[in-house]
Amino acid sequence: MDELKQLGGDARAYAEAEFAFQRVRAGVAAKGLKDVALLGVVAFTVAVFGLGALVIGLLMALAPIVTAWGATAIVAGGLFLIALILVMMAKARWTRTLAAISDDDGIRP
Repeated sequence: MDELKQLGGDARAYAEAEFAFQRVRAGVAAKGLKDVALLGVVAFTVAVFGLGALVIGLLMALAPIVTAWGATAIVAGGLFLIALILVMMAKARWTRTLAAISDDDGIRP
């Protein structure tokens, strides 16, 4: 009987230690995730400002060559073209993803 009590006590101590370990582990993961999210937001913000500076620089560089309106058209057209390509890539990826998770065998009515 004493051995069973000892086994129960050991099991309880192990469970408490494991719970404490997992709680600390979850806390470390949460702090890491928070740090990653914060750094990601800061990186995105810096990248947006960098893109803005690049656009302004391109406008200033092209304006003497093709006038301000021409430079605006070239830069905006380039950005819209890049956006269109990215949207088409996203659509293709979405279509492939839906096909991969679809229950049917590729047979469409």
